[in-house]
Amino acid sequence: MSNFKTSFGFFWIIAAFVVLSSCKPRISLSGASIPAEAKTVSVAFFTNNSSLAPPSLSQIFTEKLRDVVSQQTNLALMKQNGDLNFEGAIVDYNVAPVAIQASDKAGSNRLTIAVSVKYFNKFDETKNFEQTFSRFADYPSSASLSSKESELIQEINRQLTEDIFNKAFNNW
Repeated sequence: MSNFKTSFGFFWIIAAFVVLSSCKPRISLSGASIPAEAKTVSVAFFTNNSSLAPPSLSQIFTEKLRDVVSQQTNLALMKQNGDLNFEGAIVDYNVAPVAIQASDKAGSNRLTIAVSVKYFNKFDETKNFEQTFSRFADYPSSASLSSKESELIQEINRQLTEDIFNKAFNNW
């Protein structure tokens, strides 16, 4: 009788494994929902269409998005024609005063970067999107942009790539 119970328990473990492994959506370690058929992703070079952005911003942003996608999914990164594809451009880069003080001087300045993104999912066209993402970071008006720019760009790119990833893979 105990042999029967062991065999019966083993049967249910195998059955549960088969049922769970046949589920269609694939979940990555980040919680992203990725089609099971998708094996590759491509992130095209994001051109700089903003006249004020530093020339290196395109490269920095593109590499950050590639890093986020490759680190948070198990998709193979391709140069082009991936099952899932990102492309776009940096469309705005500006600095504006915020928190005006009584003496008509800015208490802080705000760097804003906007990126236009086109996302294509060749397995589910309802997931495709074209959207502009915008993020900003503030810095004290007593500091120059050049002294803070690298740090600000790094933080804004982190926020932008997180937003883009969530829109593409988490439907946010």
